[in-house]
Amino acid sequence: MCGIVGYIGEKEATPLLVNALKKLEYRGYDSAGIAVLGNESIVVRKTKGALKNLEQLVIKEVVRGSVGIGHTRWATHGEPSDLNAHPHTNVSGTIAVVHNGIIENFLELKAWLQSQNVVFKSQTDTEVIAHLVHYYYQESGDIFSAVLKALQRLVGSYAVAVISTDYPDRIVCARKESPLVIGVGDGENFIASDVPALLEHTRTVYYLDQNEAAVLYADHVDLFKTTGEHIVREPSHVAWDMSAAEKGGYQHFMLKEIFEQPKALNDTVHPRFVFEGDAPIDLRFDAAAIDDFWNHASRILITACGTAYHAGIVAKYAFEKLTRIPVQVEVASEFRYMNPIFNADDIFIVISQSGETADTLAALRLAKSRGVKVVAITNCVGSTITREADYVIYTWAGPEIAVASTKAYTTQLMCLYMLALKAGFVRGILPKQQYLDLLKELQEIPTKAEEILQQQSEIQKFASLHFNKSPIFYIGRQFDSATSLESALKLKEVSYIHSEAFAAGELKHGPIALVDKNTLVVGIASVPELFEKIGSNIVECKSRNCAALVITTDASGYFSQLSDTVITIPKTNEVFAAALAIIPAQLFAYYCAVLLGYDPDKPRNLAKSVTVE
Repeated sequence: MCGIVGYIGEKEATPLLVNALKKLEYRGYDSAGIAVLGNESIVVRKTKGALKNLEQLVIKEVVRGSVGIGHTRWATHGEPSDLNAHPHTNVSGTIAVVHNGIIENFLELKAWLQSQNVVFKSQTDTEVIAHLVHYYYQESGDIFSAVLKALQRLVGSYAVAVISTDYPDRIVCARKESPLVIGVGDGENFIASDVPALLEHTRTVYYLDQNEAAVLYADHVDLFKTTGEHIVREPSHVAWDMSAAEKGGYQHFMLKEIFEQPKALNDTVHPRFVFEGDAPIDLRFDAAAIDDFWNHASRILITACGTAYHAGIVAKYAFEKLTRIPVQVEVASEFRYMNPIFNADDIFIVISQSGETADTLAALRLAKSRGVKVVAITNCVGSTITREADYVIYTWAGPEIAVASTKAYTTQLMCLYMLALKAGFVRGILPKQQYLDLLKELQEIPTKAEEILQQQSEIQKFASLHFNKSPIFYIGRQFDSATSLESALKLKEVSYIHSEAFAAGELKHGPIALVDKNTLVVGIASVPELFEKIGSNIVECKSRNCAALVITTDASGYFSQLSDTVITIPKTNEVFAAALAIIPAQLFAYYCAVLLGYDPDKPRNLAKSVTVE
């Protein structure tokens, strides 16, 4: 979720580009840069870190010109660094490119370009685009044609903007998956990843659609299909206020990120699928060596904190069911002090959204000091955990701004599901057909998540009736017990309502003493053979006059006879249901916070990344 900006007109481009990038800071980034075309050359200034670093750089080394592109980068390929920051250029520096998205076949393209004697400067997938455009420009002598031909070679997602010294009167841009907006001014035009970067200058915009391109001149804009056909379309008018625009029209980042989950889930799993036609037939990870050690593993150790720890608990059930490898899950802050026993054939998995969680990092270092191989699951390229782990699986969820994790959690689950599936297949526990069936189920999770989000108003209504309940108990069995833990955490994080989670069978061993007319009990039921058990638990609670909600994959109406409200989620294999069942709970937590007058993006006393013990 990086940020792209661009300007062409009569004004100095540098201050416009830097100010526009500031409007996109909320998207998250770890480096920034600009490329400005003036005096028949392109000057690139880029740096790791905050935008203030770039500001200081362009003040110290003034960059003049009235055409330019800029970028704030959230690292995906290659750690955050000056070299990996955008823009990227061809070898001669006559073409500059900024890019959002992921080029899935960049290694193949990079190898081919290197065979053509191209020398790469960075570790990024984006640099491939600059060199491809140069290659095709040498053939055609036309920058627009060269960009379109380069795009035909790319597999993945992109929003790109290109400038060239041979064409100082234009910016070429295009999109596939990643958003791109064109702002239309008076004698000047703009591009940006999102509207906030444009509102200071214009409210007249073109939203590029999928597989569309544009050529911006100072006095007009031409729109095209990426196949080359010209498009005629009327521009749109933006009526948003600035604060709403920064959140993409959502009231809070938390809600926005909940609704981003279908895309985030797809971005996490789709690049790892090996396809035959449209059907996934295998999984391929960034670190291919991961496939090799499952046959020798006698135990899996998982450690994490908070929400990531709950993902680990779901993973315990998934791994043991699919691989028959025993799994031990520990809170990282406890693990580091328990003098743990390691075996040479253990697989140690650490999970951290930020890649900087202090306790998790300490556990990683302890495992490595004992000679155990470490697999890290994280969202942050270049973080300390990614640098120190032996193998890294990125969630590719995009930056998560709200403190309470939503899409980070569900994409962590997807990574863990994929590891468990591949391990089960490699070990011979999953027959080929069952493996293929489960891959197909996993492929459908993002679409099913979208279906759940369409029930937003029903969940909002339920929250409006019960946000004043306290305590709120979440109960479930097996996978659903793990989902209950995360559901209760989400609610207490943002609404400050006393909420707890119990394995449903433990209710009668103590917690049911607290259930009365002020209590809400939320039952989670996605394991069919346990529906009657969880139903009995709900009846036990309802007999004590509490309110009850059931989140379930059951569509028969069974739970509607036992509870006040039922939220039905799409049916899927019980192994994967946790990635769906949590979404109604996230929405419920969000609406409770809003109804109580709290800011769900910035809950008190909490930080996004816990880097101290």
